[in-house]
Amino acid sequence: MWVVLMLVFADVVAALVVWGVAFALRNLWGSGEVLGITVASLASSTVVWVSVRALLGLYPGYGLDAAETLRRETYSVGATLAMTAVFALAFQVGDLLSRLMLGLGFLILLAAAPLLRHLVKWGLMRFGLWGKPVAILGAGEAGAQLVRGLQREWGLGFKPVAVFDFRTHRGTLLEGVTHGGTVTDALDVARKHRIETVVFVLPHVRREHLARFVESASLNFRHVIVVPNLLHITNSAVIARDLAGTFGVEIKHNLLNPWALWAKRTLDLAATIAGGILILPLLLVIAFAVWIESRGGVLYKAPRMRYDGKPFTCLKFRTMVPEAEAVLQRMIEENPHVREEYLKYHKLRNDPRITRVGRFLRKTSLDELPQLWHVLRGEMSLVGPRPYLPRESEKIGTTQKEILRVPPGITGLWQVAGRSHTAFDERVELDAYYVRNWSVWLDLVILVRTIKTLLFSRTAY
Repeated sequence: MWVVLMLVFADVVAALVVWGVAFALRNLWGSGEVLGITVASLASSTVVWVSVRALLGLYPGYGLDAAETLRRETYSVGATLAMTAVFALAFQVGDLLSRLMLGLGFLILLAAAPLLRHLVKWGLMRFGLWGKPVAILGAGEAGAQLVRGLQREWGLGFKPVAVFDFRTHRGTLLEGVTHGGTVTDALDVARKHRIETVVFVLPHVRREHLARFVESASLNFRHVIVVPNLLHITNSAVIARDLAGTFGVEIKHNLLNPWALWAKRTLDLAATIAGGILILPLLLVIAFAVWIESRGGVLYKAPRMRYDGKPFTCLKFRTMVPEAEAVLQRMIEENPHVREEYLKYHKLRNDPRITRVGRFLRKTSLDELPQLWHVLRGEMSLVGPRPYLPRESEKIGTTQKEILRVPPGITGLWQVAGRSHTAFDERVELDAYYVRNWSVWLDLVILVRTIKTLLFSRTAY
């Protein structure tokens, strides 16, 4: 209850501040007078905005990932704007409202509300208020993977407090979470600690046994979540279907929708053109720094696989000494430790081939800015799978066909989830996850997280 009240209070304060800023900006242009009807309408818009957010399940919003939260945030602003317009027309007060003020207010709210929501959730999390306790029924690797995921994506608001399975002993830890005993023990713990949510992750249990467990849990837990045994099948684009009393799962592939591809391409072009103009001076400074240090070519050209599997020449700012590939082959042949590290990560932590300017560019990922040219040409996207080398084709494995359905990206899940510390196989899994779960909202979330990673993380090399 306190979490909901604090989220609502933060949203109300945010709306009032946004309208105040919009009012101040409006006055700079000297656009008419502020009438009482305007103040009343803005107060009503705030009430409507908070009400729409409540209907969309944003209070508190447990169980919503970042992309889904952003989608609902955007819909709440759009719906409030539409209702305000209908109100103005119905009561014939459109001429009394400042269109400039309303437009500025909703634009600021559209950008500021998601950021504020994240900061409030982070603050609540730091004080131990964000999230609700959940019990995990099912240990082993499946249970451990679920616990790791929930701990990593703390914004979901699911806090694993105990894991239960068919073992009788207690006291051990699974990813830092206490093992609470058997499935039967879970009911006692739930009543004692007022746990309302249980997650079943028992992929190898027979269907009739799982049905019995779920039926028993439904008598004690308010929310029962069953993780189906659908390994390597998309999850965020899944819709539950009632097929005449038979449960079915519909799997949508958004990237097969031409409208989705058009929206992704539009986002790429708009952001690249606007951003490219702003960073042009930075590109010139970087190019001069690369040239002045080693007097070599400014750009590094390397073959990468395009979305259709065909190679293209990918541009980056040069970060290594000339003839870097020949130096790498010699190092691999002479040093088994170097060979092992490169085979696992396809990178070297202490790479002697990297120049001083190059090391800075890699840590900040500024060496990838020339790839904006490929975005304009349609060979790459701002967000997408990693641009793989042709020689990595065999190691990608069976997911290659799936990954190469979309253009490679300048950034992606592989970058915001771990950057250079992510093993090659993990990057492939992240890329496959991205393709299966793509949405415009996921792209926007990754872009924002990329900015955060570039500003506060120095794990790239």
